[in-house]
This record gives sequence, C-alpha cells and structure tokens, in this order.
Amino acid sequence: MFKKTVGFLAALFIFLGCIAASAASAETLTCWFPPGWKSKAPQAKAITDALSEKSGLTIRPIIAQNYPQILDAFTREEMNIVYVGSFVQAIINARGIGTALVQNMDGKELYSGVLVYPKGGDPEAILKNSPAEIAFAKGASSGESSAKAATNGLASIPTANHGATCGAVKAGKAKAGVVKNWWWNGNKDKFPELDMYRMPGISIEGNPDNVLTVSKAVPAVLAARIKDAAIAAKDAFGSPNMAAFDTSHLKFSLDLMAKGKIDPLNYSW
Repeated sequence: MFKKTVGFLAALFIFLGCIAASAASAETLTCWFPPGWKSKAPQAKAITDALSEKSGLTIRPIIAQNYPQILDAFTREEMNIVYVGSFVQAIINARGIGTALVQNMDGKELYSGVLVYPKGGDPEAILKNSPAEIAFAKGASSGESSAKAATNGLASIPTANHGATCGAVKAGKAKAGVVKNWWWNGNKDKFPELDMYRMPGISIEGNPDNVLTVSKAVPAVLAARIKDAAIAAKDAFGSPNMAAFDTSHLKFSLDLMAKGKIDPLNYSW
C-alpha cells in the first residue's frame, strides 16, 4: 500500500509539473528592443520569429519608447526578454531583476567611450579645467558613464545620442564630449572639426554590447530553451556567433558607474 501511494504521488507530481511547463510554454513572452531600433523593426521581428521557432515558445517583439519602459517590464510578473547594451544590462544586474543569457559576438561586442574635442585643443586640460562642460549621451556606458567616470561625476551636458554630443561640441555648447569608439570610427568624417582622445583608464573596450537577457519571471527551464534558441538563431541576429554570456563581463560597466557617482539602483532617465 505504501509503495502504491508513493508511486501515485510521484506520478501526480510529474503530471502537475508537465501541466505547469505546458502552461508556461503557452504564454507569450515579450522581447524588448531599445528605442534606437525604430529603424530596425524588420530585424526585431526576424529575431523573435527565429527565437519562437527554435524554442517552441511564442515571443513577440516590442521596440521600447524609452528605457524605463523596459526596466518597468522587468519588475513585473510577466515574462520578458531584452536585447540591449551594457548600461541597461548593468542596471538589470545591479537590481537583480534579470539573467543574462547570450551575447552577439560580432567583432564589436566590447566598446568604450572616447573623448571628442575641437582640433587644436588640449583634451587633458579640458578634462582637468572644464569637467562640467563635457557632453555625453544619457543612459549610455560609452557616453554618460564614461564621461562621469572621467570627471568624478561632474560632466553635466546630457544629449540624446552621440551625434548630438558631437554637435554640441562643434557648436561650442560643450568643451568636449564622450562618444562610443565604434560610432566615432564610422562617423568621424562628418565632424572634421573634431579630434579624438582615449582617456586613460576609461577608454578601454570593456563594455559588452548586444546581450540577450530574461527577466526573473522566466523559469529556468524556459530560459535554457531561449538561450539555446538564440545560439541557433545567429543569422537572425546578424551574428557570426552567439555565445553564452558571463555576467562578470559587466564589472567594467558597473565600475564606470561607481567612478562617475551613478547609482544603478536608483538611476532614472
């Protein structure tokens, strides 16, 4: 009798577990993309279509209107995913509201912030004498975090993006600006009046870009399926290789925040 009871209970637990797993699988997951992806909506859909097909889950894409929208979603009980760079990833990590899974290893997977300043100027003197007059893209490791880390938190001219940062320097509204190294490499010809300076201890390619992360509401078994699906869906991501992500790689981004007096637990746009 005892063996029959134990056997019945074991079968019941397995049955209930299967029901729970099936129910979880039937739910729709939302995959968030940054506001800057408005021009890349077809790729966002291609990514979620591939993830859905390869994981057996239903995953829909949403391009966020702003970054707080993503962080708010990650604090709720719904299952969410995000594909985004190091600034938001560092906040998610610090707040313990998500688990990073994989990263797009496209040759530009790590980036830095570099100083741009008027040609003929002295970048070191600008950093020393005019730290508050440095522009940066708000909410970016290569912008805000790097600029504030280089100025002990004093940089105080936020912009919408790296182009606006360079525009502010060109127009004389800022003494200098901090932009993403890869962005500068591709856009420097648009700003012949500016030059670039690598800031010691700051302009290090240590910020991870394009990381796929799930919210804590996603069960581990589903997270594993999403991870495997992302690795198999490298073509949809436009990547030669999607690799498992080690969260210790966020340390540099978090250290920049600390140097720049940015609190990831309370940061707000």
